Amino acid sequence: MTVDLFAGIPVRDRAAAAAWYERLLGAPPSFLPNDIEAVWELADHRYVFIEVRPEHAGHAMHTVFVSDFDARIAQIAERGLEPSERETYDNGVRKATFRDPDGNEIGFGGEPV
Repeated sequence: MTVDLFAGIPVRDRAAAAAWYERLLGAPPSFLPNDIEAVWELADHRYVFIEVRPEHAGHAMHTVFVSDFDARIAQIAERGLEPSERETYDNGVRKATFRDPDGNEIGFGGEPV
């Protein structure tokens, strides 16, 4: 079975949001399907996209679990973004949460050290 994932993030302004997500994800969008969306492929068949939907902006919450947590957070910091929150759960799993200009949450999780 193949599973494709498209995780949507409503934003107010595509250009401003796309610039921020470029810094967060370290690359320009994988493709621009139309004038209100931008799409990044995070892994094979796994995408995150922004879409201009001002009435819903600021309500998305997504977490991407990565094997290179420390390196990824350091690379994002080099691009000028810092997490708004860092957590370590009782089981040692770590999470760094970032908030885009509209207040949407996108977090990165990583295994215990």
